[in-house]
Amino acid sequence: MSTPVAFDIVVIGAGPAGQKAAVQGAKAGKRVALIERERGIGGSCVYRGTIPSKTLRESALHLDRLKRAGEAFQFSLKPDTQIATLLNRLEDVVQAHDSFMSRQLRRNGISLLHGRARFASEHIVEMQSVDGAHQQFTAGTIVVATGSRPRNPKEIPVDHEHILDSDSLLSMIYLPQSLAVVGGGVIGCEYASIFALLGVEVTLIDRAPYPLQFMDRELVEQFVKGFEQQGGHYLGGQHIEQVQWNEVAHVATKLSDGTIINSEKMLVALGRQANIEDLNLSAAGIIVSDKGVIPVNQYCQTNVPHIYAVGDMVGAPALASKAMEQGRRAVRHALNLPIGDAASTIPLGIYTIPEMASIGLDEMGARERYRDPLIGRAKFEEIARAQISGAGYGLLKMVADPAGEQLLGVQVVGDSATELVHLGQLAIQSGATIESFIDNVFNFPTYTEAYRIAALDILGQAAQRRTAKAA
Repeated sequence: MSTPVAFDIVVIGAGPAGQKAAVQGAKAGKRVALIERERGIGGSCVYRGTIPSKTLRESALHLDRLKRAGEAFQFSLKPDTQIATLLNRLEDVVQAHDSFMSRQLRRNGISLLHGRARFASEHIVEMQSVDGAHQQFTAGTIVVATGSRPRNPKEIPVDHEHILDSDSLLSMIYLPQSLAVVGGGVIGCEYASIFALLGVEVTLIDRAPYPLQFMDRELVEQFVKGFEQQGGHYLGGQHIEQVQWNEVAHVATKLSDGTIINSEKMLVALGRQANIEDLNLSAAGIIVSDKGVIPVNQYCQTNVPHIYAVGDMVGAPALASKAMEQGRRAVRHALNLPIGDAASTIPLGIYTIPEMASIGLDEMGARERYRDPLIGRAKFEEIARAQISGAGYGLLKMVADPAGEQLLGVQVVGDSATELVHLGQLAIQSGATIESFIDNVFNFPTYTEAYRIAALDILGQAAQRRTAKAA
């Protein structure tokens, strides 16, 4: 085999994390190679995950707006609606995104290589191209960003026709009449709420008493209430004993309490597992945890100092925004560049219906750290913009210190939550006070009015505390 080609940085995987890592290295003037095994770039995010699911979600929201537009419309989906008709914009969206990413890589002088990569040693990466040829690369910094795939438990026979995972779900030809969703994580809850809005009879089954355990409990309760108002059913605290396609028309799911759920289709959404099997990590001396992820420090550095792992490789939550920041952060650390503290204020955005978002400390986290924090609330039913949009169901929470001065966190559930949270993100990063939300003027009518209402709630509570203390 020929002498390895030398680069400053080699990135394995061209998903969101790998792209950001490669671009960061190139912008620092380094020679960067980005190796991707798939024909396109963007990873599962573009072709099987984020973009397809959000495109379907947008179609569901458009249909819901038509239904709520007024009595002048009588609108409903046909029972045999094809999934493709709800994703008619997907190909255009994917092509536009792929074109943008390709131009960005070329503009930054990044060498994009297609093939299967594996470690030959801790400093050498070997790539097998589509034609079977082998080539080796060496670099002072190596970033592993090969993403993840659905975790399918052995006890549930996923066949990708009747019992599907998140990669195969949108391959369904027709919209099913009923759908059982196993797993109350991000993917399960997003798809459950989307299909419920489309008129599918959805049953969401989870082992936990309530879904999305890492989110603020009050937000999750609002989500479950909205999901059930759309016709969905949430079954918490349930264990699955058996799942079987009856060879005729239904997937039969037997629960531990004897309940049997019959559904036309099933989605198995029990988390994701890192794509590490083909990397030959042992050749590089990289440690893998019992959970099948790569342990890293705060800079995404593995036990081998010049090798970094980012994105889904290092564990949940599997969010594109988190992965992008990790890619940027890892390369800046490797190049001894200022890193900043953005990693401490990465927002969580969950595209359920209604949306949920969080930044900073939630109510439970604040109560653990502070003796008696103040919580300000603004219900969307009080917001004119929400009423105009027909989306008066939602809540914005602001979390403040016991004096009601410092903003510690923001949580939102409802229309535009994933956009609205960014104002709270900037406020926390800049050290804005609760008073600043009163002093500034917001456009009317907008969702951002919720910040003023929640801030007034906090300041009112703070004044009551001062009065009670003085008395």
